[in-house]
Amino acid sequence: MKNLPSIDDLRQAARRRVPKMFFDYADSGSYTEQTLRANRADLEAIRLRQKVLVDVSARDLSTTVLGRKLAAPFILAPIGLLGMQHGDGEILAARAANDAGIPFTLSTMSICSIEHVAEATGKPFWFQLYVIRDRGFSKALMERAIKAGCDTLVLTVDLQVLGQRHRDVRNGMTVPPEFRIANVIDIATKPRWAFGALMGKSKTFGNISGHVPGMEGVNSLAQWTQDQFDPALNWKDVEWIKEFWPGKLVIKGILDEDDARMAVKLGADAIVVSNHGGRQLDGASSPLRVLPGIVDAAGSMTVMMDSGIRRGTDVLKALALGAKFVFVGRPFLFAAAIGGDVGVKHAIKLLKDEVDRDMALLGVNKLSEVTRELLMETNSSR
Repeated sequence: MKNLPSIDDLRQAARRRVPKMFFDYADSGSYTEQTLRANRADLEAIRLRQKVLVDVSARDLSTTVLGRKLAAPFILAPIGLLGMQHGDGEILAARAANDAGIPFTLSTMSICSIEHVAEATGKPFWFQLYVIRDRGFSKALMERAIKAGCDTLVLTVDLQVLGQRHRDVRNGMTVPPEFRIANVIDIATKPRWAFGALMGKSKTFGNISGHVPGMEGVNSLAQWTQDQFDPALNWKDVEWIKEFWPGKLVIKGILDEDDARMAVKLGADAIVVSNHGGRQLDGASSPLRVLPGIVDAAGSMTVMMDSGIRRGTDVLKALALGAKFVFVGRPFLFAAAIGGDVGVKHAIKLLKDEVDRDMALLGVNKLSEVTRELLMETNSSR
């Protein structure tokens, strides 16, 4: 790991280790990937004001979010199919997050189930919910998460229909892999990945397989997940979930100020300004560009952000524009792919070290000192 000093190095190593279909699934965006590129471009467009001759000997990266103290201002985002990047990927990432003092969020579309992660880690984690057509099954998922000790529900609202990712179509992306000569050859050249996947607790969607009558087969299960995302999902469903869920409710996928106001009205505890990592509506705004307006619209409600975070300076730019902390997905996915929990620990350390170093160069000791005053005036920061 010492020879991988950046998230981009982790990405390149994951590209070499993981079969193409699974790497592309994680790395790609929808259609032309315009929004995927905008997520990075808008972060890179903002310039920081370097401050010197300030005593920065007492730097502190900790913060408190939703009543919980975190060791750093970022959290492991929900990642579908993490267990296809590395066997037991969700369990290993959760352990690394627990050791680092930051939350881990388990996706509905994980490979390891809620129960697998709870049993293997013994500590609370956040659960991300996709509401599907079968509301009874959605309720059952929440009940399982409550039983597992999850105290925070992350409700993803920007996937009523699945965005088309052309790389997935070209690769014949399925779980397990579709039988194609190219796929067989690709997997055969990656024996370390294949062995790890083979030894994992689950080989398909752990939260769904075995929990839906008649859907035990992998092919039917894959079709079920494609068909069950619900275009009828609306704010009334949020009201229902708010009434049922006993813990904190975070709404993920907000890009509009009016939607932020509605989340406040319905009593959500927090929102995540997100475009699903550029994987849904191609041509949508980057979260960073709309973040200041949404922060203003949200008032006192906690605002978080994701999509495009790769460096410590990215984290600080988001905080300067009003986010309380950020979700980070792909960097930890790449890290898990190449090294399991060791890889994720390395990625967390990389990001924490960068945030710490960048705070020093900006002349601040506490995250509360990271404000818009640290940003140079650019179109993206207004």
